[in-house]
Amino acid sequence: MFPKKYSNLLFILIMGFGMSLMMTLIITYINTGMDSEYLNRFLKAWVVSLPIAIIAALVVGPITKNFVDKITK
Repeated sequence: MFPKKYSNLLFILIMGFGMSLMMTLIITYINTGMDSEYLNRFLKAWVVSLPIAIIAALVVGPITKNFVDKITK
């Protein structure tokens, strides 16, 4: 188990991982279709999208959380 103080960071990492995985799988399929090279194209795209998704989540996540905290009671 991880200490509770790391929960936000773990959430961002797992969310970035999952979102980039799903989006890259779907977008690669839509753009190029399914054939014998699909997995290679997906992995090549995912190597790029995973760090971008995690960095974006690290930047946007806290801003979004503050905004949601302000507009909810």
